[in-house]
Amino acid sequence: MKTPLDIIDRLKGQIDIIRPQFEKLKPETLSVKAVHQTMRRMTRQFDEAGPVMKTVTDITLPGPAGDISARLYCPHGAMSDGGPIFIYYHGGGWVTGSITSHESLCLRIASGAALRVLSVDYRLAPAHPFPAAIDDCEAALLWALGNHVADYGIDSSRVAIGGDSAGGNMAAYLAQHYRKDLRAQVLFYPVMQMLELKPQRPGLQDRLQLGFIALKFIEEHYLAGADKTDPKVSPLLEDNLKCLPPAYVLTAGLDPLRIEGKAYADKMLAAGNHVAYYHEKTMPHGFLNFARAFPSAKRVSTDVASFLRAHI
Repeated sequence: MKTPLDIIDRLKGQIDIIRPQFEKLKPETLSVKAVHQTMRRMTRQFDEAGPVMKTVTDITLPGPAGDISARLYCPHGAMSDGGPIFIYYHGGGWVTGSITSHESLCLRIASGAALRVLSVDYRLAPAHPFPAAIDDCEAALLWALGNHVADYGIDSSRVAIGGDSAGGNMAAYLAQHYRKDLRAQVLFYPVMQMLELKPQRPGLQDRLQLGFIALKFIEEHYLAGADKTDPKVSPLLEDNLKCLPPAYVLTAGLDPLRIEGKAYADKMLAAGNHVAYYHEKTMPHGFLNFARAFPSAKRVSTDVASFLRAHI
């Protein structure tokens, strides 16, 4: 049986490609500007361009504090009218990430599922701390659930939401509160709680403490004193999980969030929900953004597309 060390050694070449970028993020030098620059550089270097769309439309949505930018991807093969929509909330620890950084992932999902994908450019910390991001994401969902979206070929009764990391956190919370309105939820290695910043049972994959550094950064710049027990911050703590929309949950073995992601999948299952749980034991957090370094990112996109076709 392979041990975690065997897995890390076998993938050392792939991991070493991106590790130097993360190792630059030391606590004493970490800044929001540095995080933005690193995210852009890594995406350009390690991701692949997504499929060509029939149309790509930049739109403006009404938000609680002003307009919200979003991008609507309509792939070839999507229904011309009355089609479903998948709303995507990008990751980046609430302080970085954008429509651009996650575009290739959204394009792969849109093309594979033959449905429209709406990527939301919600407000980021520290300029806009909690709850700015989740408020914007909720506003985008309410827009998609409104009658006016028919002008974009969207059926407001066929809506799914999803996201990665911080985006997965917000998608999970919104799926809890709009469970009757949604057809599906997709959670890629989500942040599910902020009470514990280190795994209770650390593994070799945690030895660089990258997860701890990132979560401390989130705590300081995004939460800024917010109640960590609020399910709006820690969706894992929500007790009422009955009748949630079908869920696709992905965790990664080289990710400190692997434990809480699995815990939430188990908790949803125990409440009687349909859950498709997948664990990529040899992948790091954020690998879906690095398809050139980790080809399995494209396979996951295909799997998610099949899940969405089945449910919406």
